[in-house]
Amino acid sequence: MSEHFLEIRDVSKIYRIGGLIGGSKIAAVDHVSLTLEAGKPQILSVVGESGSGKTTLARMIARLIQPTEGEIFIDGKSTSGALNHTQMREFRRKVQPIFQNPFESFSSRKTVDTYLFETARNIAGARGKTQAHQAVEQALASVGLAADRVIGRYPNQFSGGELQRVSVARAMIPRPELLVADEPVSMIDASLRMNVVNLFKDLRDQYNVTILYITHDLSTAYYVSDLIAIMYRGKIVEYGPSSRVLKQPAHPYTELLLDSVAKIGEKWSEVMSLPDMETKEYGYSACKFAGRCPYVRDICRQVKPPLVDVGGGQEALCFKLVDYQNVEQQSTEKVQTHAI
Repeated sequence: MSEHFLEIRDVSKIYRIGGLIGGSKIAAVDHVSLTLEAGKPQILSVVGESGSGKTTLARMIARLIQPTEGEIFIDGKSTSGALNHTQMREFRRKVQPIFQNPFESFSSRKTVDTYLFETARNIAGARGKTQAHQAVEQALASVGLAADRVIGRYPNQFSGGELQRVSVARAMIPRPELLVADEPVSMIDASLRMNVVNLFKDLRDQYNVTILYITHDLSTAYYVSDLIAIMYRGKIVEYGPSSRVLKQPAHPYTELLLDSVAKIGEKWSEVMSLPDMETKEYGYSACKFAGRCPYVRDICRQVKPPLVDVGGGQEALCFKLVDYQNVEQQSTEKVQTHAI
């Protein structure tokens, strides 16, 4: 058995913008590496502004898109590249996505239980109506819903919070080991968000499910997370236990995010509209945050920042944390020994 449940190994996703002539490339995810240990279900929040690459990273982990470079492993097995039918079914049993808008996850023309029973039969392998019904009932119970309140009803007969619970129940039918939840509470009324957030904590504790929680809401990230990864322009610039990262930020960008939150629950716009200067940051070969950093030095614009162990499991990709006098010599010997 692998010591890592999830291993992201030097993964990148490159997109081309503009035409074939005069167009450019953007690294939505730029050489990211990350591991989660096996045998220890945790909630990892990936936090960043719109355009940081967090959703792209989540979609690669869920195999909704393929990496341009690098590999992703679940229980030591590569999930990148082509998988046959058996391998794909095994993957879907282990890894299930939960999307941002629950009303887009279900057709208004079908009752929601149609999707639940299809998942029970096609992914969980339920044989016959009795097994399928048992699987659906158990999954609904795991999210606090009774089958008789769900079966036979259409999406518009649920509130946003209820329908998102149905989405989570659908994902839980195969008893997955990993849930990839992309902004799962952003479309839900603020008064109901904590119900879904608490649900994720319950699933981690009761069903030993690891959860990748994608969000731009620092308040829910702090509340729900065991670990936090802060993303900026395709890079994970800070990583560690949530209590350390958000109480003692080591990277200037994390400091900026915390300073930008005027009140609990405030979030950034989902519309990705970047000025030209910020778009160019994706292509920087050195520190992508140098143009906005209050601590910037010349070396930040010339050399890729090192990954610094801050202590207590916290790491940050920043020159501010190292001895500048030794950096130039170290950089010639490849300062960045590994990039998260």
